Amino acid sequence: AAVTVTDAVIAFPFAYFMARVASPRARTALFVAILLPLWASYLAKVYSWLLIFTRGGVLDSVLNVHLIYTNWAVFVVFCYLWLPFMIIPVYAALERIPASLIEASQDLGGQTWRTTRSVLLPLALPGIVAGSIFTFSLSLGDYITPLLVGGTSATFIGNVIYSNIGIANNVPFAAAMALVPIAIMALYLLGARALGAFEEV
Repeated sequence: AAVTVTDAVIAFPFAYFMARVASPRARTALFVAILLPLWASYLAKVYSWLLIFTRGGVLDSVLNVHLIYTNWAVFVVFCYLWLPFMIIPVYAALERIPASLIEASQDLGGQTWRTTRSVLLPLALPGIVAGSIFTFSLSLGDYITPLLVGGTSATFIGNVIYSNIGIANNVPFAAAMALVPIAIMALYLLGARALGAFEEV
């Protein structure tokens, strides 16, 4: 949930800049910057963050910050990995908003924050929810990132399922735990459908 909210907060102004402010050339460059990391290997991206967080890495050398094998490290890596999946649906939703609605709000005296809160956010909400489907579900089921970046201190649903299948050989418990993310995502998808998110996917 924290990853989803953080990615939404980051993605909204970024997507708005792409949809409403950037020139066509700048928009193309930003699209390349967003999509290019998706072509890279998942493990390569995780290991690159591992090198940044590890002792003697960039954060340790420059800021003397030790995040390796903590939940904060998992949080940062998750936010980075799934951010493109939030930006693209939000951009699609913002691009569809007629400019006349924004102009009408400004003509009626709506300041930037009021226009954003009363016009842009409600109309972009299906795109935000569509992006959250990706960020939430991918974070919920991932066990590789917590295993590599979080170490033994990171206990997520995916790690519990993985350890009970491969190490503890407790398949019934792993199967029962696997129903938890399925139930969560089923409820989440029903709510997303009610908000019209599937139109943005």
